[in-house]
Amino acid sequence: MPHRWADASEANEPVLTLWPHRSLPHRGFAAIVLFAFTAGTIPLYGLIGTVLFWGILPFILLMVWGLWYGLRKSYKDGNVFEALSLAADTLHLSHKPASGTASEWSCNIYWARTQMHVHGGPVPHYVTLSGNGRTVEIGSFLTEDERKTLYVELSDFLADRAATQY
Repeated sequence: MPHRWADASEANEPVLTLWPHRSLPHRGFAAIVLFAFTAGTIPLYGLIGTVLFWGILPFILLMVWGLWYGLRKSYKDGNVFEALSLAADTLHLSHKPASGTASEWSCNIYWARTQMHVHGGPVPHYVTLSGNGRTVEIGSFLTEDERKTLYVELSDFLADRAATQY
């Protein structure tokens, strides 16, 4: 699961770190592009030395470039990172989107509440944190099952910490 809980013994250290799942590592990215190029050029071997070779080659190169561009854009769009930290009795969430400015949210842990919106959110089983007059999303880039697990773990964490704080 693309999230990790850490020990909350250090102040201002993240207790929860979230990131999107990567099903294709960078080595796989290179292998897929190389395979597409190799498979795309196979029909060209019989056409070497003909005019058709130069007519088909740009389309194969365009296909490889489109695959490379699409996968690269997918990696950049998935550059999302969230960190939930706990300092004394203050819960702090920082969200770094793929593009744009980072957003921050803070709240007293006693007043922080987590909710799961099964329907009506931008994604099914949408998880939010509320407190200090604001409601913020958390883990919207996770899969549905991962958000369900996150909700349970986050609810347990907040209940345990709020009970030990007061």
